[in-house]
Amino acid sequence: MKLALLGRQALMGVMAVALVAGMSAKSFADEGLLNKVRERGTLLVGLEGTYPPFSFQGDDGKLTGFEVDFAEALAKHLGVKASLKPTKWDGMLASLDSKRIDVVINQVTISDVRKKKYDFSTPYTVSGVQALVKKGNEGTIKTAAELQGKKVGVGLGTNYEEWLRQHVQGVDIRTYDDDPTKYQDLRVGRIDAILVDRLAALDLVKKTKGTLAVTGDAFSRQESGVALRKGNEDLLKAVDNAIAEMQKDGTLKAISEKWFGANVTQ
Repeated sequence: MKLALLGRQALMGVMAVALVAGMSAKSFADEGLLNKVRERGTLLVGLEGTYPPFSFQGDDGKLTGFEVDFAEALAKHLGVKASLKPTKWDGMLASLDSKRIDVVINQVTISDVRKKKYDFSTPYTVSGVQALVKKGNEGTIKTAAELQGKKVGVGLGTNYEEWLRQHVQGVDIRTYDDDPTKYQDLRVGRIDAILVDRLAALDLVKKTKGTLAVTGDAFSRQESGVALRKGNEDLLKAVDNAIAEMQKDGTLKAISEKWFGANVTQ
């Protein structure tokens, strides 16, 4: 009898420990990144800060641009503020991996390769790979095949570098870890063309006062989304819901038209 009683008590003890452990595991699992963001009161956003019109320093020294406005509106819809963390592109995804930032909002193209490692929100811009040349050289490159034999500048580790290596052979690829140097090399003739976002290309033509020109049509369709570390479904769902709300209430369209004069979100 005593042995049986002790056995039952031991079994009940094991079950109690297991139940508590299960509850603790569940509580830990429920304590996701979204809760941390809301407790902190800020969403840590990685962006370049040197990539007009998406993110750059205004005349007052403060960050401005399409993605700055988007990040701030997104954070507002999440009930927090955006804490912008300017980061060079070649180290941005590493910053995401190491949890120095919560998300990347920097025209990160959604691709099959990237989706293996990161989660992406629903797209918030639609664009394409665009060639940009020095004014007067528009006739030299009209198709992707005509990039062969040319010196072409791309951002180091960007989708443009990846696209170029995959789709065109025989290109002298020059990589850059900052945009101003890349633009300057194109203006002075050190390279023949650069590949950039179609939206950025149109803005660059205006801002460089006719020294640069778009050549040919965009080479491919690109959709950009907010990049997150995998395993943060709570924050991903909240970001998707916020983007849907901004599309519905006109916020996303208004930001788009402010910077591009058109709705580039569809």
